[in-house]
Amino acid sequence: MTARTRHQRRSWQRRAALLGGALALCMAAPLAWADNEGLSKKELVAKIIKLQQPVIEGVAQYIIEQPAVQLLQQAGLALQARVPADKREEVGKGIQADVKKYLDEAAPPTKERAMRLAPSTVGVVLEEKFSEEELRQLIAILESPVNRRLQELGGEMQRALSEKLMAESRPEVEPKVRVLQQNLAKRLGAHAQAKPTKPGSASK
Repeated sequence: MTARTRHQRRSWQRRAALLGGALALCMAAPLAWADNEGLSKKELVAKIIKLQQPVIEGVAQYIIEQPAVQLLQQAGLALQARVPADKREEVGKGIQADVKKYLDEAAPPTKERAMRLAPSTVGVVLEEKFSEEELRQLIAILESPVNRRLQELGGEMQRALSEKLMAESRPEVEPKVRVLQQNLAKRLGAHAQAKPTKPGSASK
């Protein structure tokens, strides 16, 4: 077999594989469409929300991480300024443990609440902006033009969810943020360097 023959054979094999993949996609799309044919508009929206769960939970994760990031930045500055060099690693590990504890405690209920709020926020946008036919296309063919419309509306849906989630989560999250802030302050305060006394400042 010559090199040209081998090249032609590989080319035909690649074409056959692409054709097979295209045929499989064409065969799968009607099946997916049929699975969703009997669903109501609300059921279609609920299915899309379930498919978008990682994105929705990402919004919740971002919300709870914001205060932790701010506190870590403040703690990092204080760590360099107030804690002796030989104690910084120990204090730093303690700070990381406090932040992890906060995220572990705050993340699950906030993500659960995000999924509970999604139908009344993300779901409302989907119901208003998409028809039943478009919702079925969105589920059956994720890379369709309808999906691009969903991505364009992603900011609007995330804003709607974020505003409501922040309002409802604040009473539960803020006490945890305060506890984290107090824990970090204690760690930093326990190892703070004593400020040198200014000459002549001692009481006579």
